Amino acid sequence: MQRSELLTYLDGLLDVAAFKDYGPNGLQVEGSGQVKHIVSGVTASQALIEAAIERGADTLLVHHGYFWKGEDPRIIGMKYRRIKALLDHDINLLGYHLPLDAHPQLGNNAQLAQCLGFTADGGFGRDNGPDIGLYGALNTSMAGEQLASHIETVLGRKPLYIAGHERAVKTIAWCTGGAQSYIEQAADLGVDAYLSGEISEYTVHIARELGIHFYAAGHHATERYGVMALGQHLSEKFDLQHEFVDIGNPA
Repeated sequence: MQRSELLTYLDGLLDVAAFKDYGPNGLQVEGSGQVKHIVSGVTASQALIEAAIERGADTLLVHHGYFWKGEDPRIIGMKYRRIKALLDHDINLLGYHLPLDAHPQLGNNAQLAQCLGFTADGGFGRDNGPDIGLYGALNTSMAGEQLASHIETVLGRKPLYIAGHERAVKTIAWCTGGAQSYIEQAADLGVDAYLSGEISEYTVHIARELGIHFYAAGHHATERYGVMALGQHLSEKFDLQHEFVDIGNPA
């Protein structure tokens, strides 16, 4: 299909115009005008670019792309090597950040809920646009330590668990990636627990003092599923070849 057709579809599907993001959403590096083979991954690292080249992809679809607010604009060093590799092999780079976090079916938070068995009842965590995070209930209530073990089993990564109370966990809020600052909003919802990707020093004190369990389950580990689902959706809708490549990251 034409790249322009794909971009128009994605802008509408992800409601890109509704978000004021920290970087550009959509086409970040221009490559082939025809899209046939998409490789998706979390971050447009050199390793992911090389994987796309090895697989003969014409388009790289990621959650974490380039040109973030406050980033050095010069195309030198690591950034030069990444962009040169894309240009040399005529590969498009498509990046979708907050719009991919927030999508109600294909987004990182919606997909994480499916993986972990959470039922979403609503959204929270507005960040320059629509709600990003979700809140709801576990399919089966469990003790705090049991939930930590469940998260580890599903995501393949042991979460950092901060206990906030001794009750069973029945309700939870979650927002993938670096959304630990939303913990107070989660506590205001009255849920038993909050799950995000990262943790800060202050998060520990807030969890303990507000009486809410906190789980830091990994930025990368919590954000694999949205871009994977989006790539698969595009493959099925437009008969495109798609491969998700997971470049491991312990953070």
